[in-house]
Amino acid sequence: MDRQEALTATPPGLRRRVWCQECGRELTDPESRRRRLGPECDPDTRTSHTRHDADQDPIPGL
Repeated sequence: MDRQEALTATPPGLRRRVWCQECGRELTDPESRRRRLGPECDPDTRTSHTRHDADQDPIPGL
């Protein structure tokens, strides 16, 4: 799916829009924008930022 860039320049302070080369979705993640592939379409595995939940004591008074 080819997308044509706008003929006008991007206003200062705004990023140029980038789409995934495979599925055509707009990319917002810096790594995805650099690779031009979304995380679901990228064949290379990325460093996963898995969430780590730790048991915590409740805050007194709440």
